[in-house]
Amino acid sequence: MKRTLAEIANLINGKLCGDYDENLVITGATGIALAGPSEITFAVDPHLEEAIACNAAAVIIQEDVDGFSKTCIKVKNPREAFNILLNIFKPELKVEKVISSKAHIGKNVKIGENVAIMDFAYIDDNAIIGDNVEIYPNVYIGQYASVDENTILHSGVSVREYCKVGKNVIIHDNTVIGADGFGFITKDGKHTKVPQVGNVVIEDDVEIGCNAGIDRATTGSTVIGKGTKIDNLVHIGHNCVLGENCLVVAQTGLAGSTIVGHNVTFAGQVGSKGHIKVGSNSVMAARTGLIADVPENSFYAGFPARPHQEWLRIKANESRLPDMMKKLKLMEKRLKALEEKNN
Repeated sequence: MKRTLAEIANLINGKLCGDYDENLVITGATGIALAGPSEITFAVDPHLEEAIACNAAAVIIQEDVDGFSKTCIKVKNPREAFNILLNIFKPELKVEKVISSKAHIGKNVKIGENVAIMDFAYIDDNAIIGDNVEIYPNVYIGQYASVDENTILHSGVSVREYCKVGKNVIIHDNTVIGADGFGFITKDGKHTKVPQVGNVVIEDDVEIGCNAGIDRATTGSTVIGKGTKIDNLVHIGHNCVLGENCLVVAQTGLAGSTIVGHNVTFAGQVGSKGHIKVGSNSVMAARTGLIADVPENSFYAGFPARPHQEWLRIKANESRLPDMMKKLKLMEKRLKALEEKNN
C-alpha cells in the first residue's frame, strides 16, 4: 500500500507544513526510531526533539506545536491519526473463505455466508456460525454455542457449550470461553463440585487476548459488555458481569460474581475478592487488591485498595518509618526516665 503525502494529509484531516513535496510517496508508518525516508511517524511531547532528528519523510504532530523544523502534518490528535495510517499500511492477510475438508462439522450446525473454517477446527452439534466469521485451526465450538457475524477466533480458542459470542469480536490464541467456574462445597475436608450450568455471553466489539479464561456461570450468565478489551493472561470468574468499554490488563483476576460498571480500567495484576461491585468510570492502578465495593469515578491503588492520593501519601511515608521508629524508641526511653525520676 502506497500513498502520497498529500493523500495522507487528506486521509487524517491534517495540514501539511514545512519544506515538503506533496507527491512524495509514503510506503509505511512506524515508530520514530525505525522510520526511514519513505515512511511516516508521529510525535507528541516529550518526543518532539527526537522526531525532528529522525529519518522519517514526515511527522504527524499536534496542531498547536510551533517551530517544528521538519516536514510535518498537523492534526488535532496525532495518536488517532497515526492509528488510521497503521490500518492503511498494515500487511494484508489473505484468508480463504472456505470450509476445510479437514474440519469437523457436527450435526444440525448452521453456518452463514462467506465463512472460513480452517483445518482441524471442530464445530460441535447444533452450533451456529454467523456470516463472515473466521475460525482458525484447532478451534473448538461447543454444542449449542453461537458465534455471530464478522468475528475472528484464532488458533486454539475454545467456545464451550451454550456460550454466545457477539458480532465483530476478536479472540486470540488459546483463550477459553466457558470452562466451568471454580465452585465447590467442602464438607469433612472433601471438596464436592457444584455443577456449573450457566454460560458466557460475549457482547459485540469485544477483543480478548491470548491464554485468557472466562468461566461459565454457576447459573445464569457471565457477561463481558460491548466494546470491552481484555489483555493476555486474564481470568474472569463465574457470574462476573463487566460493563461496556472496560479495559482489563494482563494478569488481572476477578473472583466470581464481581459486578463491574461501564468504562472501568483494571491495570496489570489487579485482583478482586468475589461478590463486590466496582462503579463506572473507575481506574484500578496496577496490583490493586479489591476487598470491598468501589464507588463510581474512583481512582484506587494498593492492597487493601484505597483512594490513589491516600495510597501515595502512605508510600511516601514508608521510607521514613525506620527514622520514626528510632525517634519513638528514644522518646519512650526519655519518658521512662522522667517517670522514674518523678517516682
